[in-house]
Amino acid sequence: MKYIIRDAVKTDMSRVLELIQELASFEKEPNSVEVTLEELIEAGYGEKPLYHCFVAEVDGKVEGMALVYPRYSTWRGPVIHLEDLIVTQDMRGTGLGSALLKRVVQYGKEQGVKRIGWEVLDWNEPAIKFYESKGANVMRDWDVVQLDEEGMNRFLEST
Repeated sequence: MKYIIRDAVKTDMSRVLELIQELASFEKEPNSVEVTLEELIEAGYGEKPLYHCFVAEVDGKVEGMALVYPRYSTWRGPVIHLEDLIVTQDMRGTGLGSALLKRVVQYGKEQGVKRIGWEVLDWNEPAIKFYESKGANVMRDWDVVQLDEEGMNRFLEST
């Protein structure tokens, strides 16, 4: 199988959005994707891009993606967050995920970051094993904390 890992361009974003929706379904959250194609394009290709995206192309079709964005660690300094690394179901086990992760790590080194971080669902053992096999530390003693839009509104109204 021949594949190319490259920077995503605006015209890839409709396929990237399809992959995001595929991931949401896999994660048992099929109705949770709220971002629109227009928002995705503006956020990545507007005046101040908020993320960088890579795609894995097989025979001219995007079959995987990885989306990262900058963060800052008070302990480490500049870091990047890997929001999603997605490979289509049919292409899992072909090396695309490894190639995408390698490109993300190369990008992190190019950016001079001190760490790359991401989350993985605790029931997604294949992904956990994949990341651990690449040398990642899956920190099972940390919990993800979030305030969604409704939660932010409730918080602000209550204070």
